[in-house]
Amino acid sequence: MLVSTVQKTIDIYKAEIIRELFGEYDNKIKVIQQLLNVDISLRQKGIIIVGEKKQVELCAKIIFKLVKIIKDERNLSLQQIRYVINSIGTENENNSEDLKNEIVFVTEKGKPIKPMTFGQKEYLEIIKSNDLTLAVGPAGTGKTYLAVAMAVKALKNEEVSRIILTRPAVEAGESLGFLPGDMKEKVDPYLRPLFDALFDILGAEKFEKYMDRDIIEVAPLAFMRGRTLNYAFIILDEAQNTTKEQMKMFLTRLGVGSKIVVIGDITQIDLPKVKNCGLIHATKVLKDIEEVGIQLLTAKDIVRHTLVRKIVAAYERNESDH
Repeated sequence: MLVSTVQKTIDIYKAEIIRELFGEYDNKIKVIQQLLNVDISLRQKGIIIVGEKKQVELCAKIIFKLVKIIKDERNLSLQQIRYVINSIGTENENNSEDLKNEIVFVTEKGKPIKPMTFGQKEYLEIIKSNDLTLAVGPAGTGKTYLAVAMAVKALKNEEVSRIILTRPAVEAGESLGFLPGDMKEKVDPYLRPLFDALFDILGAEKFEKYMDRDIIEVAPLAFMRGRTLNYAFIILDEAQNTTKEQMKMFLTRLGVGSKIVVIGDITQIDLPKVKNCGLIHATKVLKDIEEVGIQLLTAKDIVRHTLVRKIVAAYERNESDH
């Protein structure tokens, strides 16, 4: 059966808007074409969209929304494009304006950090409102990056005097003692996602300065035992690999003027016994405590490559079939 195609022209003549919409080497417009199955080209009359009628109308609607983002913010990211496309026709579509001004922090290079989904927005509000936040969600939902941004913001606003990063350093049966190098060299690979986020947000020079002055402290979870952490923003990453005992030990380190954000993905547990997972246990035990915030992020909050969302959904379907 042949599908008839239609053509629609959108009048956009400002070079800076077209340049931002199309992206370097047309990388942004190619994403729109691929996701919507349309052809988009630039002519003297404006932007030409060709494809099946329904998809052409949808594409035009999306382009108008993207142009508005460019006018408001002067730039457009691939994450924003994917979120606008995914939100069309959902309950989030009419509320998308609420996200645009929610800037959490501006990086050293001037890049604004903001929630890209409403799940992320709720996550940030929970961190603001609670001294302890438990964040559970799949890869690509921004759990770690947004927590680090909130930590840096709290440090800049002098709400805390240091940032402490930790995670369980036993993974898939390998312990620190068997790894080569000194303690920093042993721990670095485990905390690389946190380092990457800090490096991106602070810039190389400030990151190194804070590390040298112990304003940013990095340590394996086992080193938290016996300490009381005052006036600190503490992030526990990969918390799905803590045991119940480790989680209790860690949470009771919370001191005066401190915040804790616990982050994990319960679909990636490396513990020998899943039932001993400290993160799952903590979300059940602490759910009725008013000062504890729990945020469950889902595949809808994934802001990485569109394929990541599909991969997570495929694995979730597979789990439900067994």
